[in-house]
Amino acid sequence: MLERFAEISADLGALYEDLHAHPELSFAEHRTAGIVAGRLTSLGLEVTTGVGRTGVVGVLRNGEGPLVMLRADFDALPVEEKTGLPYASTATGTDPDGATVPVMHACGHDMHVTCLLGALDVLAAARASWSGTLLAVFQPAEELGAGAQAMIDDGLFTRFGTPSVILGQHVGPLPPGMAGLHPGPAFAASDSLRVTLHGRGGHGSRPEGTIDPIVMAASAVMRLQTIVSRELPATETAVVTVGALRAGTKDNIIPDRAELMMNVRSYTEETRGHALDAIHRIIGAEAAASAAPAPPDYETLHSFPATVNDHEASARTAAALSEALGPGKVIDPGPVTGSEDVGLFATASGAPLCYWIFGGTEDLTVTNHSPHFAPVPAPTIRTGVTALVAAARAWLA
Repeated sequence: MLERFAEISADLGALYEDLHAHPELSFAEHRTAGIVAGRLTSLGLEVTTGVGRTGVVGVLRNGEGPLVMLRADFDALPVEEKTGLPYASTATGTDPDGATVPVMHACGHDMHVTCLLGALDVLAAARASWSGTLLAVFQPAEELGAGAQAMIDDGLFTRFGTPSVILGQHVGPLPPGMAGLHPGPAFAASDSLRVTLHGRGGHGSRPEGTIDPIVMAASAVMRLQTIVSRELPATETAVVTVGALRAGTKDNIIPDRAELMMNVRSYTEETRGHALDAIHRIIGAEAAASAAPAPPDYETLHSFPATVNDHEASARTAAALSEALGPGKVIDPGPVTGSEDVGLFATASGAPLCYWIFGGTEDLTVTNHSPHFAPVPAPTIRTGVTALVAAARAWLA
């Protein structure tokens, strides 16, 4: 197997650079899907496109044995790249609000695609050493938290079968050659909200004739920080982030509305419910205190539960990763406050899930979603392919 990886490593490097230079936003991954479908076809897989809008599914049948699902996501983010790499993205796209935005693979999904395609190549070349069926799922729109559900709703498991296990990985701030796997709740639940606060606009020189939604929003932002610090037990983990505050058009005009874009991360349903209830209570109270002419409007942008790794599946997979990567190369990083919708596949199918992090950078201060995020290609691809192949073989007959 190592011989086959040596043969394809240069090609995988070129593929990664190409995907990185041509990122696409969620549900717009048409070029990426085409590349994936073409490569799967060349490897001899049965290929289906358009699953969950832009998703791609490949099936490699190799005799009797378990159905093992390997998953990678392939959408990018509205981020302007600042890595300075020769293959840096200069792409733009249209966001859900219709705005033209810069686009970058700031979360490493290009690396996920590259590693899964490499692992499938290695496994296809070694058919004599295993039996069973590989179900390769290339998922769109993970960044919206909508892609997994879209593929499920499009009949993923009724059309392609119920897997014995679901395996996947995410590149992150670990050194190349390492992997991190945490059994139980491994990635946080994620809830994103758009909240519109209503005021009464007017001239900036006569604020007494207005109800200022910017002051209302500023007060709410500060008070929202007390949910985690003052309402949740110290033994619980949660994050409440206001990622955007939008209001107004000119310095001397008080607008009639302000918009907050919010995100909540949590690991238990109790904490999740408390945080969401507190958001409504606090923002509603600030609006009432300001004599707002109408209550706030709430829109859920996405909502999906925590990613929970099956304990037995994690133990089995961790042993395989340790053997493949070497002693001391697999650690338990604890729960990660990032979120993933891969757990929806496990819930829908009833299959155990094992999802891990693999290392991609020596600079641990630069994290996913940064405009400077750039995995080191060669060692990262080798780590990702090695991990996926080892994990898959641990479950195949």
